[in-house]
Amino acid sequence: MPNIAWNAKEYQQNFSFVPSYGEAVTELITKPQGSFVVDLGCGNGTLTEKLLEKGFRVLGVDDSEDMLRLARRNHPDVTFQKGNALDFVLIEKADVIFSNAVFHWLDGEKQQAMLCNLYRNLKPGGELVCEFGGYGCAETVHSALEAVFAERRLKYPRVFYFPTIGQYAPMLEKAGFKVEFATLFDRPTVQNGEDGAADWIRMFDKKPFEGMTHDVREEIIREAVERVRGKLYKDGQWVIDYVRIRFRARKTQ
Repeated sequence: MPNIAWNAKEYQQNFSFVPSYGEAVTELITKPQGSFVVDLGCGNGTLTEKLLEKGFRVLGVDDSEDMLRLARRNHPDVTFQKGNALDFVLIEKADVIFSNAVFHWLDGEKQQAMLCNLYRNLKPGGELVCEFGGYGCAETVHSALEAVFAERRLKYPRVFYFPTIGQYAPMLEKAGFKVEFATLFDRPTVQNGEDGAADWIRMFDKKPFEGMTHDVREEIIREAVERVRGKLYKDGQWVIDYVRIRFRARKTQ
């Protein structure tokens, strides 16, 4: 299970940059039109629809019922299936498993099991094409929150998994993949509105605040936001210091 429960409506309204950036990742797919592509962690189905428009046969897989309801409503021409990355099973093995902004939600100790499951669900020669948070992603925000938590004698849990290429490529190889492409890069990401940094924390960093009252949570968020303002508020916009990692890996024969 991923380390988050999604607010599907707010995600679609205020965080459309997630699938928008993911369109570039689809260019890593080398399989021809007509190939069977699974969009793993498809969310609201925006990228699943883009893959369909590229001429692929597609299936969207997600573990969130709220996201799947939204996806089915917005994309009635696409087939969706409930399932999570650790144990989903395909009736027809895929030519490509595509995934954008998903893997960092799984704990590090679950990553190898996930990759082995993806390998099992691919045809021989099939591709895994993915992008997710890489080493250092949003570190300015996480460091500020960690400091504010510590001042209140609280521990800030790092629930994201942000690896380097050197950490992740061997895991892919252990699962049986041959890594064909890998890159780690900075991608500063603009947020919507004057409250963009706080809204980002509320949407994507919920788990550390579990069990807190609303007032305490908001006090911590506001204090952390003020600490990062000098670095992340630029020309009237909040820009989160994203780092992304991309791979294309092939299932060996």
